Amino acid sequence: MEKQTFDFEAFKKEAASRLKKGETLLGRDGVFTPLLKEFLEEALEGELEAHIDQTPEPDRKNGKGRKRVKTPVGNIEIVTPRDRNGTFEPEIIPKRHKTLGVDLDRQIIALYARGASYADIRDHLMDMYGLEASPATISRVTDKILPLISEWRNRPLEAVYPFVWLDAIHYKVRYEGRVVSRAVYCIIGINQEGYKELLGMYIGEQEGARFWLSVLTDLQSRGVEDILIACIDNLQGFAAAIESIYPRTEVQLCVVHQIRNSQKYLSYKDVKPFMKDLGAVYRSATKEGAERGLDALAKNWGERYPKVIESWRRNWDRLSCYYQYNRDIRRIIYTTNIIEGFHRQLRTVTKSKGAFQSEEALMKLLFLAQDHITAKWTKPVFNWNQTLAQLSILFPDCLKLDL
Repeated sequence: MEKQTFDFEAFKKEAASRLKKGETLLGRDGVFTPLLKEFLEEALEGELEAHIDQTPEPDRKNGKGRKRVKTPVGNIEIVTPRDRNGTFEPEIIPKRHKTLGVDLDRQIIALYARGASYADIRDHLMDMYGLEASPATISRVTDKILPLISEWRNRPLEAVYPFVWLDAIHYKVRYEGRVVSRAVYCIIGINQEGYKELLGMYIGEQEGARFWLSVLTDLQSRGVEDILIACIDNLQGFAAAIESIYPRTEVQLCVVHQIRNSQKYLSYKDVKPFMKDLGAVYRSATKEGAERGLDALAKNWGERYPKVIESWRRNWDRLSCYYQYNRDIRRIIYTTNIIEGFHRQLRTVTKSKGAFQSEEALMKLLFLAQDHITAKWTKPVFNWNQTLAQLSILFPDCLKLDL
């Protein structure tokens, strides 16, 4: 069967003739409107004929329908061909699409990724294209990313990550008719090339070491054999969970978190003098100097704030881990600011939301948000080659460089 083609020469001649008569170019009565209608109908016929020729099952034409399409030159009504088997999927104007040259699915997903509500998306489509989209339609479109989420969650990871940050962010989700809190467990690593990588996001109940253990087990099953340095807050049992899966990992507690927690227990009038004395601890150039500063802090403030001093003493081994490294490595690991910054960017997208309708709805938006955020992670850590060389000396059993 010979495929029909659009007669472009005839198109030019008729357009030129009508323009000479003073007819308008665009609009319902414009020169291009009936010609565009003819072009679209011939293109659809050609697509159907090619489909019938190429399909392995016997098929044939089966009448026509009508469709009103919004185009850059105005609204036009076109005749649409059908096939008997119902397998014909036109490309120039897909089924259920009523706007020429607009990928509505892509627009819906892009709006959703920026945190737009279903109502905002519906209003946008109506204002721009005169199209009505129900919440069910929008949900159906955004559900198309679910296979991508599953693939991303299960992708293999590298064997060794020199640095990893682990922290959770919390959201409200509707569950069985009530609103509950859910923790989203996030893991960011720096790979051996020095680039940041989001290793995973997992939704669980309130943050706890037991769920972190399952997260770490999943990382291991996806190929992560070693983590050199893990940076975390001081959640009870968290460090032990890491060491149970990765016994050779150095665990660095976030110094900034420890400082903030200390401030919460101080009298307002004591904050400045206490923080001045505390600065001699975490700003010291050496661990020995930091420990002398901690002794002085205990001497000056131990009677007034024994719980604060006891917390620093109890966590000192993991708080002071960074002192064994040079300045570049210390700068990277002494705080969890890297992952907190990532969480702030997620909040920017999700701040207009109240409670999510489901965990699935939450994960869809977070996945789209992280895709936009991580696309900007295009530069390696500063002075990475020197840092990697030092790590290979400090962790010779875990990190071997090809020299």
